[in-house]
Amino acid sequence: MSPQQTDGPGPDKGTATATATPRKRFGVGRRRAATVALVALVGFASIGIQYADAAQAHRPKKDTIQASLDALVKAGVAPGALASVRDSKGRVTNYTAGVNDPRTKAKVPTDGYVRVASSTKMYTAVAVLQLVDEGKVKLDEPIETYLPGLVRGEGFDGRTITVRHLLGMTSGLPEYDLPDVSEWGNRYYDPRDMLDSAFSHPAHAPAPGGQVQYRNTNYIVAGLLVQRVTGRPLGEVITNKILKPARLHETYWPGVGEKTIRQPYAKGYLPDPETTKWVDTTQVDPSIAWAAGQLVSTPSDVNKFLVALQNGKLITPPTLAEMRDSKVFLPGGEALPDLVWHYGLGTTGFDLSCGGRAWGHGGDIDGYSSRTAITADGRAVTIVVTAESSPVPDGVFQVLDAFDAALCAGR
Repeated sequence: MSPQQTDGPGPDKGTATATATPRKRFGVGRRRAATVALVALVGFASIGIQYADAAQAHRPKKDTIQASLDALVKAGVAPGALASVRDSKGRVTNYTAGVNDPRTKAKVPTDGYVRVASSTKMYTAVAVLQLVDEGKVKLDEPIETYLPGLVRGEGFDGRTITVRHLLGMTSGLPEYDLPDVSEWGNRYYDPRDMLDSAFSHPAHAPAPGGQVQYRNTNYIVAGLLVQRVTGRPLGEVITNKILKPARLHETYWPGVGEKTIRQPYAKGYLPDPETTKWVDTTQVDPSIAWAAGQLVSTPSDVNKFLVALQNGKLITPPTLAEMRDSKVFLPGGEALPDLVWHYGLGTTGFDLSCGGRAWGHGGDIDGYSSRTAITADGRAVTIVVTAESSPVPDGVFQVLDAFDAALCAGR
């Protein structure tokens, strides 16, 4: 399908055309059946340009992105895909591929609303880091200081876990249980529900500050920290201190019990395990993800967030440097030693096939899988496929390849 193109986010999505050619792999030498484990792990769940308020539509001379998205759909990774690319001059190109509804063959909406899942962690981390800039929170202070008596369990203690450990996924806290979408998608969860689940499990981890262990529990605690220090709901803090100052008009925190997504939205799907037909999982209550993965946004608005963050509009440059001070992270564990990322404080460093490192995050929730990052020269890319659990064995890696190709296309 030809890409839909726009002068920027808004309800009047226009049309245009682009072509692409394939590129080399995204740092992955071998592909294994452990892809499924990678998706489960990453979960919902894993300096230089000025903000352009009305970026002009732009078509790169040598566009590889449309072909990459088309290939994802053709391979059966998802019914549809969408992407937004913001070049170093602030010019934006939006792409779509596939269909929004396999039955009606309706088109994927250009720059449509999607659940960004674990990319929410970047916003939660920024909310904490803003408090650091304000002198209200210290990165190396124990959690006990801000949430006395909350973090207690077998093998972990809030008196030995710092704010930095939480944001960097090195706290050693156990993960909370995630039931099937048929259960969690129809239930409201309070943050305490997730902690009760997590803290019922013993921790099997090295002392805090050791290896990165990607667990959503860290960000549930971080969200509660923000609420305790500010005295306001996390969604309100993120809205007032991040979304509004950065003019992210198409990003929002769903209200309590809100299962719908604003129009126009890209529908999310899971494959039926018996028939492999796509099942619509768009309308769910995302509260089980909360500070770890509740936000809804559009690809172009996520890119705007990355630009605002990198340009110092949300946190100070020294604090951004702290955010990007990372440890090696193997998202596939020992089963996928070739796949190496770098986890900072709520942000992931991706080493590119064309050289250099891009910073962003990824997100997977039943219905959507996304990757987003920005390069040092300000090229920002967000790619979303409208299925989280692909019937294609190496679907995750195909998405990563397309992501890498988009980030390298402007080099």
